[in-house]
Amino acid sequence: MVKLSDVADLAKVSVTTVSRVINNYGSLSQKTKDKVWSAINELNYQPNNLARSLQGKKTQLIGLIFPGVSNPFFGELVQTLENQLFDKGYRVILCNSANNAEKERAYLRMLSANQVDGIITGTHNLGIEEYEKVSVPIVSSDRHLGDHIPIVTSNNYQGGRLATTSLVNTGSKKITIITGANSPENPTNERLQGYLDILKKNKLSTNELELPFSMTPQLKRIAIKDLLMNEHPDAIFCTDDLNAILVSDIATEEHIKIPQQLKLIGYDGTQFIQQYYPKLATVIQPIAEISALLIDLLLKQIDDPAITLDKLYSLPVKLQISESLLA
Repeated sequence: MVKLSDVADLAKVSVTTVSRVINNYGSLSQKTKDKVWSAINELNYQPNNLARSLQGKKTQLIGLIFPGVSNPFFGELVQTLENQLFDKGYRVILCNSANNAEKERAYLRMLSANQVDGIITGTHNLGIEEYEKVSVPIVSSDRHLGDHIPIVTSNNYQGGRLATTSLVNTGSKKITIITGANSPENPTNERLQGYLDILKKNKLSTNELELPFSMTPQLKRIAIKDLLMNEHPDAIFCTDDLNAILVSDIATEEHIKIPQQLKLIGYDGTQFIQQYYPKLATVIQPIAEISALLIDLLLKQIDDPAITLDKLYSLPVKLQISESLLA
């Protein structure tokens, strides 16, 4: 078993200094902090988790790592997770990873140091090898983070097919898809595959516009305006609702009538979108069910660390037809 003193010896600092770095206490130089965290990573030391397991105690704390809650989908999912966990006697530590991999690494370390019982993450910063090293149970929402971390998602392929079929059924011929960044192992890529398969089946050409999650709304607006004014699609499938709202706003500015000249459908269908943008057709993800399954899988791992779980869990979606699709 790796001890605190082993970390101190490797970092060539005192045990007290290691403890202060782990708990973010007191004033220490960045050089000292880096040495300590480097030693912790090299030895794969898990602060406090050993002591907790020897005592047979739980902290009743769950860490949530998400890109941010300003996005309606993440905001509703995080709120639902917090409510459902509270009802089960757990409290949450919410970490906003934004688009910063280093920030995410720091949060992983902090959550381990603060003895959380488990972590639920929906991060967009992929390729962080530390996830495979963390000893506490982890469940991922929509993102591939490692071969041993289960993923909960909605049926993205079904959603892509539903959205695209609805556009084809309107008689649209030039159907563009606007996606986020397409990372090979992420289940959300199946939205694109559903789109491609339906257009191939109907012998229609495809057109993709990729707008990464980290891209600013201003730059997205420029790309969308260029699409509308130079490529003239008669239908657009956006793989998230916020981009669909941007398309609608820009179309209005350019006097492009929806749905008469441009059919439009989004994806996510949060309560916010349904209440404030009811005219937007969208594919609705079952957020309450996604949250419940994330929690269920995490608690199973907490109760039985040796349990074997499937790699991917998928829940069905449904299509909401609204004015942006049919006049």
